[in-house]
Amino acid sequence: MRYTSYFLEETGLSDWEFAQRDTSEQLALIHHFSVTKTEANRQIEFVITVREYVTPREPTMKFLATTDKQTNQKTVPFSPCGWGNTMLKALSECIESIKRFPYEGD
Repeated sequence: MRYTSYFLEETGLSDWEFAQRDTSEQLALIHHFSVTKTEANRQIEFVITVREYVTPREPTMKFLATTDKQTNQKTVPFSPCGWGNTMLKALSECIESIKRFPYEGD
């Protein structure tokens, strides 16, 4: 057990990452966040899901953030998202993406 703890500390890996046996499984840890967009005197809550992949298809895309709602629905629907090699980058890009277009839903 002591060797396992030492190995995890030295490699920077989390124990859950060892559950993936095949890279095609695309195992990911899911994190949830919420952000509120104020627009036209109303507040719209967006739930952001960030997936932290063990073996991303693209090395710079370890974290992928997506929202539960689209924006710009009446013109050309847009699904806000963000990605990057850190959670901060993916989450920040997703929040900026939410701001890009108006929310035209109910």
